[in-house]
Amino acid sequence: MIRVTATPKVPAGDGSHAAVRSGGDAPGIPVDLPEDFTPEQLAAQWEEEKPPAAGALANTASSLVVLGVGIGALVLSLAMGLGIPAAPQPGLWPFMISCVMVLLGLFQLIVGRHNRDAEKFTRMSTAPLTGLVTLAAMVALMPVIGFELPALVLCVIWMRFLGGETWRSTLLVSAIVVAAFYGIFVLALNTSIPHLF
Repeated sequence: MIRVTATPKVPAGDGSHAAVRSGGDAPGIPVDLPEDFTPEQLAAQWEEEKPPAAGALANTASSLVVLGVGIGALVLSLAMGLGIPAAPQPGLWPFMISCVMVLLGLFQLIVGRHNRDAEKFTRMSTAPLTGLVTLAAMVALMPVIGFELPALVLCVIWMRFLGGETWRSTLLVSAIVVAAFYGIFVLALNTSIPHLF
């Protein structure tokens, strides 16, 4: 015989409703669903869960980094030559992007020092820097030992240590990515990318 039971809704203390989970390990336990919250409750929850705001020193430091990178790119683009819009040289577009970076860095340095939306630097803030350093190392090693090994190590670092994937999925996906790049750029397109095999 099949018995059908209705699952009641249990009112929460603030007047909203919480759905009751039926079955599973803990039947009858109220579970707050996002759709049961009012916009004000959601905003309050997001305010509680967001990371601490960065201070004026962190905002200034990040602005100076953007400004420094922009100035460095500006100098390098000038060294490559700008040309004219009708006959541009390699440095023209990097020069324009560098100018935008410098302006944004200056704007953030002057106006955004007391911005409360920026997040405080934590241990996870080093992840983008780690990704950039490993990418630069791969580019530097490619002309020496080919792209296969550096790309494999890069995928492993990004997936396992930055992405928190399991070793099985990390090794499997990394091998597939390197094999796919080899098949596309070496075998199919016959490009001049440095490779070992």
